[in-house]
Amino acid sequence: MTAGPLADGAVSPVRPRRPRRRGRSAPYWFLVPTLTLFAAFTVVPIGYAIWLSLHKVQVKGAGLGRGARAEVWNGIGNYTAVFEDSEFGHSILRAFGYGLIVIPTMLGLALVFALMLDTPLVRGSSFTRLAIFLPYAVPGIIAAVMWGFLYLPDVSPFYYVLRALDLPQPDLFDGGNLYLSLANIAVWGGTGFNMIVIYTALRAIPLEIYEAAKIDGASNLKIALRIKIPIVMPSLVLTFFFSVIATLQVFTEPKTLRTLTNGVSNSWSPLLAIYDSAFGRSDIYGASATAVVLAAATFLLSFTLLRISDRFTREDKA
Repeated sequence: MTAGPLADGAVSPVRPRRPRRRGRSAPYWFLVPTLTLFAAFTVVPIGYAIWLSLHKVQVKGAGLGRGARAEVWNGIGNYTAVFEDSEFGHSILRAFGYGLIVIPTMLGLALVFALMLDTPLVRGSSFTRLAIFLPYAVPGIIAAVMWGFLYLPDVSPFYYVLRALDLPQPDLFDGGNLYLSLANIAVWGGTGFNMIVIYTALRAIPLEIYEAAKIDGASNLKIALRIKIPIVMPSLVLTFFFSVIATLQVFTEPKTLRTLTNGVSNSWSPLLAIYDSAFGRSDIYGASATAVVLAAATFLLSFTLLRISDRFTREDKA
């Protein structure tokens, strides 16, 4: 603190100047690259898709020559066509049936494997964990091609064994078997990822809880059912949400198997329907409207499931 002169010769204290805070905006500058990329590759494409969904191409005359095709405002016309398209509704139902097979099977296996690996009696847990997770590292298109050839009677070793044993040879691309064939690819590839998520949550549980339960006479099965599963329930809910979103966005497996069989239609799944509309029929405006509807449905479904899960979690805590 310094002093300054007064009129009568007295000295008055002078408050020191506060140092200027520099660098307060530095954290925001670090966010600029991320926000720029997010805007360029997420916000702008979404906005452009919404803009396309509100337009259509108007053809004049024979559609030849300059100015014969013009982009005009269509309002909600494309959205009305989406809801009137029965084939898109069927694709939603097929994805729903596909999810009924994939989600319970995949999450059930992931939970069982995670509980088994978390048991101290299991040997070689590191190798087993890697072996279960390894299929997730295989790209989806490669997995679909590999399983697709295993489903073909002419090249599959499974059909060779069935023929050698004179056993029935089911058509894995027909009817309900097609759902099982597609679901098998998803379960084979996705179980390892979900297992790692659940296993990580199990490893975070304090060992004192297990020791107290064992002192009370609880077996490993009771510890798994009454302690481990309730504690890792948030991880199960998280993996469930991811699985639901992945089910609505299934594309690689049916698109790849379509080259091997006619049992998979051009609009078997919602994303296949959008792909066929945009690139098969060159209707990018209708495809954009369908994509917006699917994105909105996915958001509403995820939001609803999160609210329901949140409510049950609060009731349990209360």
